[in-house]
Parts: sequence; C-alpha cells; structure tokens
Amino acid sequence: MLLSAAVAWEVAIKQSIGKLRLPSPFGPTLVALGALPLPVTLDHDAAVAELPLHHRDPFDRMLVAQARLERAVLVTGDERMLAYGVPVLW
Repeated sequence: MLLSAAVAWEVAIKQSIGKLRLPSPFGPTLVALGALPLPVTLDHDAAVAELPLHHRDPFDRMLVAQARLERAVLVTGDERMLAYGVPVLW
C-alpha cells in the first residue's frame, strides 16, 4: 500500500483547521502498519498538467496523476475519480 504525501498533507490541513480529528499521527501510523511513503515528484507534478479537468481539487488531481504514473489503485469514495480512468477501490 502506498501513502501519498498529498494525502498526509491534506489530512494535516484538515486536522489543523478542526475538520478532522484523529487519535494519533496519521502518516507515521500508516507507515508503521506497512504503508510505503510516496513523495510528490516533479514527474507527478507534470502529469497533473496533462489531466482533463473533471474537477478542481488539487489533492485529488495529484492522487490521480500518482496513480497513473505508479500504476496504483486509488482508494476513494469519490465517484468523480472514475472519470479519469484510473483503477478505483472503495
């Protein structure tokens, strides 16, 4: 399982503004459980520019770009992600 830095970043933002409460640090907990950290790279950034604009959420667009480049399955409940043609699990 890959853990995108974009996910950890978005969770940290939501925690800091009080929209999300977790009992322990999100990223380190998942890594301790076996997740492999996936940094955001310049290749990922470039891939975002190639995506059609199905929606404007920058974190979701990064996750789609990463899923495409890394040939990974995207875990999400957001049905809009299906429009990008990446494998989705939920």
